[in-house]
Amino acid sequence: MRFSSTLLGLASLGYVLAHPVIDGREVISHSMNLPRDRSQNPSPCGVDASPEFVAVMQDMAAAEANGTLPSTPAAAFRAQAAAVVTVPVYFHVVAINTTPAGGYLTQAQLTAQLAYMNNAFSSTGYQFTQAGADYTVNTNWANDRAELTMKRALRKGGYNAVNIYFQYFLADDNLGYCYYPSAAGKVNGSTAFFTDGCTVLASSVAGGTLANYNLGGTAAHEVGHWFGLAHTFEGSACSATNDGVADTPAQNGYTSGCPASRDSCPNSPGLDPIHNYMDYSYDVCYTEFTPGQTVRLTNMFNTYRA
Repeated sequence: MRFSSTLLGLASLGYVLAHPVIDGREVISHSMNLPRDRSQNPSPCGVDASPEFVAVMQDMAAAEANGTLPSTPAAAFRAQAAAVVTVPVYFHVVAINTTPAGGYLTQAQLTAQLAYMNNAFSSTGYQFTQAGADYTVNTNWANDRAELTMKRALRKGGYNAVNIYFQYFLADDNLGYCYYPSAAGKVNGSTAFFTDGCTVLASSVAGGTLANYNLGGTAAHEVGHWFGLAHTFEGSACSATNDGVADTPAQNGYTSGCPASRDSCPNSPGLDPIHNYMDYSYDVCYTEFTPGQTVRLTNMFNTYRA
């Protein structure tokens, strides 16, 4: 079931997207059967856009194109009446024991992770401040089981606050997964409200132990989903729609490593966006969100999370 642009309404924010997902779950694990050695070939992210969220992206892209929503970063910033928006971050370290090998991170690592995120989003008008950090030793939760029970116990803040759960192990060898914003999630106390947030493999934290993925890029990538950004290769086809953002080049499949001049869609303008935080590149390769992504995440935030 999709809600088309005919169901879009005007409200105090100027725009409302109808969203049919009841529990807010937009996460589908990639069907990759990968080796356990994540340093060789991890599955970086467990997020795919559902058909319902693809419809939301298409509707929002159309609204940006026809002027119903701001279409430039400057206009988007004016719409939110602030040059910089500060997002509260609640870190939750969920480990199997109190050792580094068990996923028990230090405050210094959380501080480094926050600094990485602030640098990554510095061009977007969004910055992050640590609102809290807590530590839990629970083998079941740390191994990515009983998600809702864990989040009901640990989640803090409103829908405008991002909760980041660092866990010892994630199912399907993922490095992380997160939840797209939804109308259902805005309902305080709903299942979608509690599950909202990003789950990140502890060893991929800034200063972690996972080779090629230990600068902090995984958390920044997942927070991009929290804002409402899809993968740059969404749909894995040489399509102008891919992630629904006009200035990210068409991309047929995700990037592995940091291959210079990769061009998976030679008949479309531009090289693959291997430096984009919403691709699957190594952390060292990440450098940018595009102006179009800035517009999109701002419009998403103003619609769902402001």
